[in-house]
Amino acid sequence: MKKALLAMTSFLVLTTSCKEQQEKQQESKEKAHVASGYPIEPINIRNVKVHDDFWLPIIQRVQEKTIEYAIEKCREEGRFDNFLIAGGEMEGSVKGAMPFDDTDVYKIIEGASNSLISAPNPELEKLLDSLVYIIKVGQETDGYLTTWRTIDPAKPPASWVKVDRGERWESLDMSHELYNAGHLFEAAVVHYKATGKRNFLDIAIKNADLMVRTFGEGEGKVAAVPGHQIIETGLIKLYQTTGKKDYFDLAKYFLDHRGKPEHHELFGDYSQDHVPVTDQDEVVGHAVRAVYMYAGMTDIAAIEKDTAYLKAVNALWENMVNKKMYITGGIGAKHEGEAFGENYELPNLTAYNETCAAIGDVYWNHRLHNLTGDVKYFDVIERTLYNGLISGLSLDGQKFFYPNALESDGVYKFNQGACTRKDWFDCSCCPTNVIRFLPAMPGLIYSKTDDTVFVNLYATNDATVDLKAQTVKLSQETSYPWNGKVKLSIDPKEEKGNFAMKLRIPGWARNEVLPGNLYQYGTTTTETNKISLNGEELDVQAEDGYFTISREWTKGDVLELEFPMSVREVIANPKVEEDKGKMSLEYGPIVYAVEEIDNKGKFDDIQLSANEEFKVEMQPDLLKGVNTISNEKLTAIPYYAWSNRGIGKMKVWLPAKAEGNTDWD
Repeated sequence: MKKALLAMTSFLVLTTSCKEQQEKQQESKEKAHVASGYPIEPINIRNVKVHDDFWLPIIQRVQEKTIEYAIEKCREEGRFDNFLIAGGEMEGSVKGAMPFDDTDVYKIIEGASNSLISAPNPELEKLLDSLVYIIKVGQETDGYLTTWRTIDPAKPPASWVKVDRGERWESLDMSHELYNAGHLFEAAVVHYKATGKRNFLDIAIKNADLMVRTFGEGEGKVAAVPGHQIIETGLIKLYQTTGKKDYFDLAKYFLDHRGKPEHHELFGDYSQDHVPVTDQDEVVGHAVRAVYMYAGMTDIAAIEKDTAYLKAVNALWENMVNKKMYITGGIGAKHEGEAFGENYELPNLTAYNETCAAIGDVYWNHRLHNLTGDVKYFDVIERTLYNGLISGLSLDGQKFFYPNALESDGVYKFNQGACTRKDWFDCSCCPTNVIRFLPAMPGLIYSKTDDTVFVNLYATNDATVDLKAQTVKLSQETSYPWNGKVKLSIDPKEEKGNFAMKLRIPGWARNEVLPGNLYQYGTTTTETNKISLNGEELDVQAEDGYFTISREWTKGDVLELEFPMSVREVIANPKVEEDKGKMSLEYGPIVYAVEEIDNKGKFDDIQLSANEEFKVEMQPDLLKGVNTISNEKLTAIPYYAWSNRGIGKMKVWLPAKAEGNTDWD
């Protein structure tokens, strides 16, 4: 991070007073413990050390390249200056193009803080102190924090933010004042957990207290809801961190009053503000706003055991997965409104599939798994992670997809004005969202209850799991996703320990592309998933998508899993007009794409037929090391790695002579 530190002006480093430093080092005395409401708890990334050949390079790329790159871009475009101008430490007008530019700084801090949780880095921590300091400069005395409105409330940075008197909260559908606060809260909680310092947390609390004083029922309060959701989950995380119930109550107020015309003038289905949230059963509108809201609704369902919220969440999830999800796990079909389309509207060339939406969908599905333990939620998470999410970041860590199309003709400008990856965006929410998400990815691998360990994802790592009665050390070795063999060493801290291990059998290994009937494999594999203990194959039947082993474990016990992989042809439900007469290819959890660069002279003529034979070959020098799929007709690469070798054509769905299995009951 040396370059990033040097790029920060000397002002930022030198104006951090001794008093400030003491405040930053102070350990919090607030030890409120608030039940999350979720029966299943993810294992903290502090206790999961990833050594994986697939995931570690991606995480390190973010830590070592993307964070620094984004800081430099934020400096160039005035993201930091805005806080200083708002606080009177610098002269000038608003810089940047979006009313939510502040959040890019917050998300960088969140991602960097997640990196600190995994590995201490004094240089990075010093940089974060500088960033937190400038945020504090930009905060108004009563806690308000949206720099563009503080600097010049009559002149928002985007023309679509309508102002009249230039007052706070007057255009909540598009001002992003509450969205800014949500990312502030989420980042501050992670920073506090990473460093133990209250400097950023106190800024967030001051802002949240203003929100509590401002919004709700009663004299002098503003009866309104946010346009772009995320403040809800941010407030709930502050509640869980501080124990202050007012934060939870405000989050629920925002959700309870959404879609109620007697409360406020509705924003419409673009903002999921067309009917009350508990009456919603179809995913509509802006996909990122939607999944952030559904995550907040799931929090309410968990914490309050609210059956109306849970019923709505379940209905929304079923609609999305059965009718509106891409084969890559991407969501949001339409560029117009960055929105979900109609049921089964899943275009390929013009697919939107915003990277932020994929990230938000993982957050939502993780909550649903923590609530239920149902394997189907991690089937969605895995598909999204390996395909439609990491596709948003280039292999050099410095170029990005905002939308993630499933086809390219090398001409159509699908990526915010480009037909390839871009190095930044005026609206740079996706690059910074990748930064905040990927360093926290190890927290998805394991979950637990008092006496059960869930193994959700497969990646080489060492982990420590504290169960109610004992501590367990786990060591996982695998080459997943390139093959399906996993070795898991289990060492109770005491010589022996009784608990259950629930090992997820991936959906693809259970002949399910996704839960539901939106996609099917052309043929059903009959190969058997195997599990062995200390070299002896176990006669254990899978139940609800897991191998569940309950026993007294002894130090040195080793479980071995084998999920046989083969190239699979996938067909879409015939109601998806765009994919009729087409197939896509998968190997394990990876969706494949054909690029023109690998298929010169024959790209436009590629056509599949049912039950073709393919060669799978590891190419260590291609695209950072990938398995390719090939035969005399084509060569295919993992979808996530496309558009790293220049502009060209690409397809995920290929014309097919036969559609294979047509049973869609």
